[in-house]
Amino acid sequence: MSVKAKKHLGQHFLTDESIAKDIADALTENGYDDVLEIGPGMGVLTKYLLEKKAKVTVMELDRESVAYLHDTFPLEHINLNTSKEHFSIIEGDFLKKDIQEIFQKKQVAIIGNFPYNISTQIVFKAIENKEFVPEFAGMFQKEVAMRVAEKEGSKIYGILSVLTQAFFDVEYLFTVPPTVFNPPPKVDSGVIRLIRKKDYSLPVDEKIFFRVVKTAFNQRRKMLRSSLKSFQLSDSLKEDPIFAKRPEQLSVKDFISLTQKLIENGI
Repeated sequence: MSVKAKKHLGQHFLTDESIAKDIADALTENGYDDVLEIGPGMGVLTKYLLEKKAKVTVMELDRESVAYLHDTFPLEHINLNTSKEHFSIIEGDFLKKDIQEIFQKKQVAIIGNFPYNISTQIVFKAIENKEFVPEFAGMFQKEVAMRVAEKEGSKIYGILSVLTQAFFDVEYLFTVPPTVFNPPPKVDSGVIRLIRKKDYSLPVDEKIFFRVVKTAFNQRRKMLRSSLKSFQLSDSLKEDPIFAKRPEQLSVKDFISLTQKLIENGI
C-alpha cells in the first residue's frame, strides 16, 4: 500500500532519507519524553523518530495515511519499536486538538514536515502552548522559516519573528530543494529548530505585548508614533526616541521596553 499526495491537504512527501534523518536529528531530546509529529504521511520522518528514546505520537488528517501508518508501516519496519508504549497514531487536525489534554500537560516536542498552507498557524499554536512545548523543529516553506528566524533590521522581520523569538531561541538549520519531494513544490524549503528559553515569561502583560507587536507591524512602513496612535500616546511619550523608529528596527527586548512604556502611559 502507498499513499497518494493530496493537493488540498498541501501534501508533498519527502523522498530523501538523509534529509529525513537530519530533520529528526534536529531534536536535542532534552527535557521531554514525548514527541509529536504533525503530518507524517507515509512515515519517512517517523521511522527516524522511532529510533529515539522518546515516545512518538503522530497526528494525521489524511485517512489514507492513517490507514497506512496503522497497517502497512509496522510491517515495512519490523526492526522498529512500533508497540503502543512507544508509538501511537491520532487521526485529526492539529490546529483543532488540545495538546495539553492529549499529553496530560506533560512536556512534548513538536516536529514535522509541515503543510505550507497552515505552517504559520502551527507556529502560533506552539507559542500558545509554550508552557508545554520545550522544543519545536521542522520543515517550512523557506520564506516562512527565514521569517521565523530573522533578526531586526530586515524587511522579512515581522510579527512571526518577534512573537516566536520572545519565547524561543530560533536556529535556521538548512535549506531543502524541491527535487526531494513527491510532488515537488514550486519553492525551496527550510528547516528550523526552536528551543524554549530558560526564562520564557515576559516582564509585561503578554496580551498587551502581542497587541503592540501586531499593531506596529500592521503599518510597518510608518514610524511607531503613527502606527501606534490607537494607543492614545501622550505628547511627552511621543518625544521618546523609540517612537521615531519603524517596527522592523526594534529587537524583541525593544518591543518589551516599548510595551512597558505604553503600560506606564496608562493604556
